[in-house]
Amino acid sequence: MFERRHELLKSKFNEFFLPTLFTSMANNTCLFADSLIVSFLIGAINLSAIQLVSPVINLVNLLYWMIGLGGSVLASVAKAEFDEDKSNFYFTVALISLIALGFLIMIGGLIFSDNIISILCTAPQIKPLVKEFFTIIIIGMPFLCYMMCLSYFIRSDGMPNLPFRAILISNLVNIICDFVYIKVLGMGVGGAALATVTGYILGSIYITKYFFKDDRTLKIISKYKVKMSKFFLYLKEICFLGFSSASTQLFITLKLFLINILITYVLGKSGLIAFSVCNNIAFIIYMFLIGTSQTMSPIVSVYNQEEDYYGVNYTIKRALKFTLISSVIISGLFILFPQISLILFSVKNPADKITVLNAVRLYAVSFIGLAITFVIMFYAQAIKRNVFATTVSCIEGLIVPVLGAFLLVPILGDSGIWIAFILAEVIAIGYIFIYSKYLERKTNGEYSGFFMLKKRDYDNVIDLTTSGDIKDILKLSRDVGEYLKNKNISDLTSTRVSLAIEEMLVNIINTNENIGTIDVLIKLQKDNILISIKDQGVEFNPTIEREDCEFSNIEVLKNISDKVDYVRVLGLNSTIITISK
Repeated sequence: MFERRHELLKSKFNEFFLPTLFTSMANNTCLFADSLIVSFLIGAINLSAIQLVSPVINLVNLLYWMIGLGGSVLASVAKAEFDEDKSNFYFTVALISLIALGFLIMIGGLIFSDNIISILCTAPQIKPLVKEFFTIIIIGMPFLCYMMCLSYFIRSDGMPNLPFRAILISNLVNIICDFVYIKVLGMGVGGAALATVTGYILGSIYITKYFFKDDRTLKIISKYKVKMSKFFLYLKEICFLGFSSASTQLFITLKLFLINILITYVLGKSGLIAFSVCNNIAFIIYMFLIGTSQTMSPIVSVYNQEEDYYGVNYTIKRALKFTLISSVIISGLFILFPQISLILFSVKNPADKITVLNAVRLYAVSFIGLAITFVIMFYAQAIKRNVFATTVSCIEGLIVPVLGAFLLVPILGDSGIWIAFILAEVIAIGYIFIYSKYLERKTNGEYSGFFMLKKRDYDNVIDLTTSGDIKDILKLSRDVGEYLKNKNISDLTSTRVSLAIEEMLVNIINTNENIGTIDVLIKLQKDNILISIKDQGVEFNPTIEREDCEFSNIEVLKNISDKVDYVRVLGLNSTIITISK
């Protein structure tokens, strides 16, 4: 009788997906291009120096992923719970914390630069290059933290294009300045670092436009309302939620550090170049993985909070589809044509070529498994299975690749290093499958499937989509009323539900020239009936008193309902109507 179509959710996913993907593409493509430029202008050995500093950059990535992404998800959930103050507090805590951490990292990095460089690099011939790059790049960390933190919250506020443009500007400036600083001014690898910092600064200036937008919904809480005990309590909650997906950066940092040590002793300079090439090739696949996962996270978190598991299932499947297709194409390209990497990164030494070709061909195989594990980690965080997400991240990102590399090198030689990355994905996917089966058995089938979703109560949930047409709406409201009467709901309650749906949907049509589709979710609970309505029309809060509201659809809605809640979340109007039985 009732049918849920996916036009609204598909439209919202695509609205978030393209700018978020382009943001990731802008960031990763420009990092990739940056590596190509550095290799071309000053040689692949300088790329190795940058690779040795990457654990520090990944540590900063961990912080802004953990606090920025975790905070934005919690802010979205708070909005779904109709708590605007709580949402704003998460925003304030995350932004202040990340800016402070950025400055602490910069100051600490400059003071203890020699100690840090000694830990990062054990090769004497590369150490001067590492120091030159590190002492400049560390200055840009406060700007990077600020820009990336804001980008997560702005996307969750339904404005994905602004962070895309900010990060695009940042990276385009980086590439242009690479040529200016390195080619024109002859600054070497230090010029590459300065170009990156210049990009961070200009991107940060541009993204600040958010605070001057009238339609933003996130506000910074006044310092007089911020209590330190509450501040740190919220920060702890943000870090706990965000760590599960951000932990990938921690484990990547440790993995890079440990495998760099192994490669230095086993393969020397050629191995470091090969590992640098592999990690820079990974930028290509990560642009799709990060873009898709960060599109999915706020949508899944909101729909999961509202127990709309049909919407959650649709979103995760769509996300996996995109990542698997992209990973198969990219993986196949470098498996079949690994010579591309030699051309891209200007690898000319015959000994280096052999090592790089072998590494790229094997490393690219892991991309297919990475597409699954990466998306599942973000998904698990969004549905608040943080321990599970962190465990997957640890298995895939640290334990298996590092332990596997150290164990397989004596058996398989240098190929064992690259095969360990394939093994990490296989074991991580196996763990996900085993855990989902364990959870299904533990909950007696309440949660089931690879996505660990709660079993849907088909008898007490009505899930449907309607067009923005008056005739369709009138028919839908009548059909819902008749259906409820057949479910032994009283005539009075059935009529109230039917009328509430009709009045709210008619109001949505009247306030929009073109509304498209509207999703309606009805839950039959013990003492009441909840009606959840989502549309992507102009912002309209039915709970606010208006002078022109008397005898309107909204006035009728308020009179027949026990409670009406509203929030603007993900750029959607989300209205919850409660009617007692």
